[in-house]
Amino acid sequence: MIHTTVGNIGHLFVIISFVTALMATFAYLRISLAGNDLLQNKREITQWRWLARGAFYVHGVAIFGIVACLFYIISNHYYEYHYAWSYSSRALPAEYIISSFWHGQEGSFLLWLFWNVVLGIILIHTNRDDRPRSQGSRQWEAPMMTVFALVQAFLASMILGVVFGDTFKIGSSPFLLLRDAMADAPIFTSNPNYIPEDGKGMNPLLQNYWMVIHPPTLFLGYATTLIPFAFCIAGLWKNEPKEWMRPALPWALFSAMVLGVGILMGGYWAYETLNFGGYWNWDPVENSVLVPWMVLIAAIHSMLIAKKSSTGLKTAIILSVATFLLILYSTFLTRSGILGNASVHSFTDLGLSGQLLIYMLVFVVMAVVLISVKWKLIEKDEEETSVYSKEFWLFIGAIILCLAGFQVLNTTSFPVYNKIGEAFGFSPNIAMPADQVAHYNKFQIWFFSAIALLTGIGQYVWWRKVGKGNLNALITSAIITMFISGGLIAYGNITKPAFMVLLTASVFAMVANGSILWGIIRGNYRLSGGAVAHMGVALMLIGILFSSGYSKIVSLNNTGLLISKGEDFTKNDNKENKENVILWLNQPQKMSGYLLTYRGQRIEIRDVPEYVPRDWVEPIIGATPELSFHGIALRDIEQNGKLYHKKGDTVALHPENTYYEVEYREPGGKIFTLYPRGQINEQMGAGGFLPSPDIRRMPGKDLYTYVATVPDPSSEGTWSPTETYRIAPKDTFFVNDYVAVFDNVVQTRDIEGTPLGPNDAAVKAVIRVLDKEREYTLSPAFIIKDRMVGRQAETNTELGLRIQLNEIDPRTGLFTFTANTTQRDYIVMKAKEMPLINLLWIGTFVLVIGFSMAAIRRYREFTKMRDKKKPSLVSSSQ
Repeated sequence: MIHTTVGNIGHLFVIISFVTALMATFAYLRISLAGNDLLQNKREITQWRWLARGAFYVHGVAIFGIVACLFYIISNHYYEYHYAWSYSSRALPAEYIISSFWHGQEGSFLLWLFWNVVLGIILIHTNRDDRPRSQGSRQWEAPMMTVFALVQAFLASMILGVVFGDTFKIGSSPFLLLRDAMADAPIFTSNPNYIPEDGKGMNPLLQNYWMVIHPPTLFLGYATTLIPFAFCIAGLWKNEPKEWMRPALPWALFSAMVLGVGILMGGYWAYETLNFGGYWNWDPVENSVLVPWMVLIAAIHSMLIAKKSSTGLKTAIILSVATFLLILYSTFLTRSGILGNASVHSFTDLGLSGQLLIYMLVFVVMAVVLISVKWKLIEKDEEETSVYSKEFWLFIGAIILCLAGFQVLNTTSFPVYNKIGEAFGFSPNIAMPADQVAHYNKFQIWFFSAIALLTGIGQYVWWRKVGKGNLNALITSAIITMFISGGLIAYGNITKPAFMVLLTASVFAMVANGSILWGIIRGNYRLSGGAVAHMGVALMLIGILFSSGYSKIVSLNNTGLLISKGEDFTKNDNKENKENVILWLNQPQKMSGYLLTYRGQRIEIRDVPEYVPRDWVEPIIGATPELSFHGIALRDIEQNGKLYHKKGDTVALHPENTYYEVEYREPGGKIFTLYPRGQINEQMGAGGFLPSPDIRRMPGKDLYTYVATVPDPSSEGTWSPTETYRIAPKDTFFVNDYVAVFDNVVQTRDIEGTPLGPNDAAVKAVIRVLDKEREYTLSPAFIIKDRMVGRQAETNTELGLRIQLNEIDPRTGLFTFTANTTQRDYIVMKAKEMPLINLLWIGTFVLVIGFSMAAIRRYREFTKMRDKKKPSLVSSSQ
């Protein structure tokens, strides 16, 4: 049965959300345009305000209704809906069922809508126009929420899913039925009510706990950039080009914190999930989010100097507007399909590129026209800004941040330039850099060196510790910096000039801001948010410098033998052949001071805390949907003294994940184990194998390990032609390049899977197989049961060997064995050390603390001014 009701309700909520967003926009616009004329009629303004708020609240209820309907469809596995079928499956655990909600474009737009609704309701209640007017307060609700509601109308249109005729389409609905999305599929021609038993599942790359929290955080960051933009537009609209910054600044700080955390979460996800050995690859989609964050930081610093500088005010206006417009540009880049050949992260085009372009251009035109008209309201400075003033240094810092962002934006936009050229009849064919990491790094390392220096100098100037004729504090910090950075350069054997400069600048930022912080916390610690945030940035830069610039490959192949002749391994002068080692099952091998042993494949049972050997469970093939992704326990499954499943139980599995147990033995004898993962998924193509690393975290470094290659899973069970041996006890023979010794034959009553009766008999041969470093024993059985002969072979996966006892000749005393060989289990593994990477993550935490302190302080200042009582006429006359 097709569950159309929940989809129809969801689509109705989408329509309601779009209509009510337009209503709220019109009502708030009516209040804003009327101005003082409407204020003369309090009843009329109250009616419009009630309409505006009511429409926005209904819009909020509709958004919550859409969220509820879509989640209901996904969680109940209604695969008749295209969205649920495309991004979820019955195999996914609960946390990934949740994250499949925002896997697709429609869901991520809905997540953006959700956060905007939450923020809009908060802003209405903290900036209400019907609040008693007080000294210094402004009525921000109407003009600000006009912008907010208009943005919501555009976002709601992205999931509207309305088609006019055959070509004109507005939005893409998350409630589209599969039979409508794939109307030409033969299955729906023969059976219009066909419902798949299971969905396609989630991209293996996204099956990580960071994907449960990273997208909501990132889209909250997206949503918060709208707040400074809306306040700025409202301030210009109401001819108050300066006052908007007081309520906007705390939100700008909060936005910078959330968006920054969202970006870094994405970096940590890449570090834990992808196998390029890092956390930032300068991918165009990564860049398109980084640039607005950099511009937002510059906008915040411009706001701080705007009180005393018209240059700072103009810059703050431009950058606050630019931040939100860059978010829209980022959305266009990632969702229009324009980056399809330049980024592995971009969405495919759902036919919304024109709609996204209109969305962006509307707000670009609106902002540019309004700024141009209101520019004359900004007064010019009476005096030039002194080089010793805090405004000068903050402005220089903002400029460098913008230049750094422009360099990233310019290169990222190469595909856009090509499209624009094609639209005008010529083809620029501007190619992306062949080595994009090196391209960006050679510019950004100098930009961030300058930024690090300015964070130190700016703090001293801000707190008036230095000035004209007084540079003692800077000189003291510079001397301390030289000693510390000199020691680090010598200890880390840093030879590249650019790295020396970045390290010295970062250490100076730590010393200078630390000195300022020590002075501030002895007075009022609430004022120290800026110093704390700057120290976080300095720690991050040092962590990035060492972990990226001085990572060390420890899995060096010193055998001189090629692991693979494939292009991936032979390009760049056999780079991968030189930086990978091959580990055979249970065969120890030395590697950079470690003794490594590959212990075999492991799988996950959902209710068992640790991994279990793969041969403990037999997967159920071709099962019903209820038993899909399950298996049968082949033995009791016990861990840490607790029995989880008995032999024969049905267990739930994570079928896409295989973990490869690698044992590391340190020179001192200490042992630790890593479990790099391989995911088998048809979505990934090329065999469907996707490796993900496991990481050993240590105070001074990380040991980063991943499996590059494994035997083809589809070739398992392929055995060589049978070889026959007729031998007597104590004979030696050769099989699969091993020396084997047939010791003897012993009687037995213990045959697995074959109970023996009183008249039955069985014997087991004892065969020792000698490998380079150890000895294995195989015991194939010969059985006589119910006067019938049976044979039970024994297989050793470590040797890739199967031996069977076929005949016993009592006249000659000879025994006939057959043997088959197969590919031994192995992995090709890469490992590298990432020094001081923990400084990056610690710096992130410190940065968040600094932003939080600054945002709380500025919000308190805003509420104090907002709620300050206006002096009465009597008291003022007295």
